[in-house]
Amino acid sequence: MQIIDTHSHLFTEEFFSDLPEVVERAREAGVSRIYMPNIDASTVGDLLRVCRTYDGYCLPMLGLHPTSVGAAYQAELEQMKPLLDDAEHPFVAIGEVGLDLYWDKTYHREQEDALRQQIDWALAYNLPLVIHCREAFDELYAVMCDYRHTSLRGIFHSFTGTHEEARRLLSFEGFMLGVNGVLTFKKSALPGVLTSVPLERVVLETDSPYLTPVPYRGKRNESAYIKYTLAHLASVYGRDMEEVAKMTTENAKKVFEKG
Repeated sequence: MQIIDTHSHLFTEEFFSDLPEVVERAREAGVSRIYMPNIDASTVGDLLRVCRTYDGYCLPMLGLHPTSVGAAYQAELEQMKPLLDDAEHPFVAIGEVGLDLYWDKTYHREQEDALRQQIDWALAYNLPLVIHCREAFDELYAVMCDYRHTSLRGIFHSFTGTHEEARRLLSFEGFMLGVNGVLTFKKSALPGVLTSVPLERVVLETDSPYLTPVPYRGKRNESAYIKYTLAHLASVYGRDMEEVAKMTTENAKKVFEKG
């Protein structure tokens, strides 16, 4: 059984002391590939170091996370964009990018501008887009509607929305919904919402070191724990784990390998 973790930050300081063991546990759990979204200009070095160490297993994305967007966001984007033309660093996606109005709305306009610029990167380089959205669904949807008739494809990372929000996101035919450990939480409404989402539009992720699934909730997350989300997802759809692993793996390949 092979599983793809479409979203894991194994390059952050939480993994500095035991990354080899973390990767080995992921392999033992059946994780065949880990896609790793960038955070900002300061994290690119660590991201690429890990991806070089685990070449072909850990695959890098390039992007500016919305919570990292500040007054100097334009300079940061200009610092990162030339890396897309550097053959030494073959980025496989633009991410993670998006809108986050949960913590602070000060830079809402700047977040939207940064998102649009990075959407342009994705289109120009024929790369998928991995989108973060928190407390900004309507704002994000309005931006995405401007690109509905383009070749844009990607993942709406960490989907935890309503039936209606799922319907609206699924109208973007090139996109999948990313599902992680939130699915396993006792009070999560996500299992019910997913009953209206075709399995053909779902990919698995961990968002390590965050959003750790039950039974390890409250501890550091890691890619090996994706198997617990897989088990819950299989239960939601009434299918066996191997079938769901195969389907979500194929879905991830459609996003990342199409180009």
